[in-house]
Amino acid sequence: MMLFGFSLARKITIITICLAGIVLCLPNMVSKETAEKFPTWLQHTVSLGLDLRGGSHLQLEVDLKAVNAEFLHNLLTDVRSALRKENIGYLNLRVEGREDNPTLFFALRDLAHQDKISNIIRKIDPALLTNVSAEGTVTVTVDPVVAQNRSKQIIEQSIEVIRRRIDETGTKEPSILRQGSDRIIVQLPGVDDPQEVKKRLGQTAKMAFHMVDSGAQNTGHAGPDSTMMDYVRNGEEGGHKIAVRNQISVSGEHLVDAQATTDAQTGEIGVALRFNNIGARKFAEISANNIGRQFAVVLDGKVLTAPVFRSAIPNGNAEISGGFHSIKEANELALLLRAGSLPAPLKIVEERTVGPSLGADSIHDGRNATVIAFLLVSIFMFLGYSMFGIFANLALVFNMILLFAGLSLLQATLTLPGIAGIAMTIGMAVDANVLIYERIKEEIRSGTAALAAIEAGFERAMTTIVDSNLTTLIAAAVLYEFGSGPIRGFAVTTAIGISVSMFTALSVTKLVTAWWFKNKQIKTLPI
Repeated sequence: MMLFGFSLARKITIITICLAGIVLCLPNMVSKETAEKFPTWLQHTVSLGLDLRGGSHLQLEVDLKAVNAEFLHNLLTDVRSALRKENIGYLNLRVEGREDNPTLFFALRDLAHQDKISNIIRKIDPALLTNVSAEGTVTVTVDPVVAQNRSKQIIEQSIEVIRRRIDETGTKEPSILRQGSDRIIVQLPGVDDPQEVKKRLGQTAKMAFHMVDSGAQNTGHAGPDSTMMDYVRNGEEGGHKIAVRNQISVSGEHLVDAQATTDAQTGEIGVALRFNNIGARKFAEISANNIGRQFAVVLDGKVLTAPVFRSAIPNGNAEISGGFHSIKEANELALLLRAGSLPAPLKIVEERTVGPSLGADSIHDGRNATVIAFLLVSIFMFLGYSMFGIFANLALVFNMILLFAGLSLLQATLTLPGIAGIAMTIGMAVDANVLIYERIKEEIRSGTAALAAIEAGFERAMTTIVDSNLTTLIAAAVLYEFGSGPIRGFAVTTAIGISVSMFTALSVTKLVTAWWFKNKQIKTLPI
């Protein structure tokens, strides 16, 4: 007969899960050097968050307004070319309005072209909305829905670029989260001097290849399709400017790799660039069509170098050289280009540093609170339910083991609110046992036999246990979805703790109780 419904397979499964929990907890109980000797799959540990380990906290604001304004300003050349192609006369083509809602304006010379304008603008970009007044004034704006989706993509892309740049610096276990509509939280545990990271995060590293406007360069004044940009020589702005065409010939998004190089013969330091197939094709095309002409490599609105195409470059490999003082400067530029371009400028709006001593105090206080909670709950369960209280305490031990095993397996970051979640989980873990034992007491008082009372206690309390824990899990899921940083840490530890407590209460406690009842041949329950 299967006592309490335990088949051999179910017993083996429960024991295996408990043993696996013990094994997965081991890396957290030994030194880092010892853990590194374990197999790779057994080296996962619980990471300490910023408030426990110490480190730096940065809150960044993504300048979405600048992106929206830049988008319309970049359309000026396209609109001008499209109108000229259709032989439509216009006046005073410009971008005006607030940064958060810029508008492109121009006036038609001939009102007979009013009906054509919307189609012409829509061909440039379907996301553009066009309005033509009776007087012939044309206003072009961006569809609000498209603008909102674009802003969301910019935030997501910024987070990914920030993550890659931080990974390149060797900073481990960073926490990078979105906050609100235009903020990004960056937490760097163990980094007490974030200046180098801030320097790299603040650079957009928007690189592009532009042709030089030779006519405007000769006159020293930018034409309608070009811009005068500072020419950076040897890392410094020398006051020299170059007229660069606004149209981008090859965008930096097609860059695959960038590495610092040193010429073996001349010792000249440079950065070797490699493009993807699209970039290589475009680069080959512009180099073949502009042999003998000057082009500019523009980074963040400044010209790094302006060489001349001596021949076609068909393989998509190029090199920036002549503007570096040291190999370190070349490496920093290569790192930024390799990590990708930020789609929008970033501004640091909050910065704080948590010292390691404060983190150590938090760990000490959190550990003491957890141990005290564990001891008090254990004493309460023993005094309240005698031998059954011991079973609950044993399940509570495995609850803690499986909780840390789950956190290790997920490589979750433990924060001070996370420790609070663990302490709360200790109380909630025995809550299920209290419901079961009180149900058993009711069955005994009604005259039910010992075995039947135990089985009824576990079976009839299950619905209440599942319902109460499910509502807590829903609350934890909401906290995780809408919270950030420490709030998410609290939600994770609470959710894992609740899930594990259901397993230990309904499986581990029941298995131990079944083993005890079978071997002791109990007729009167000590509860």
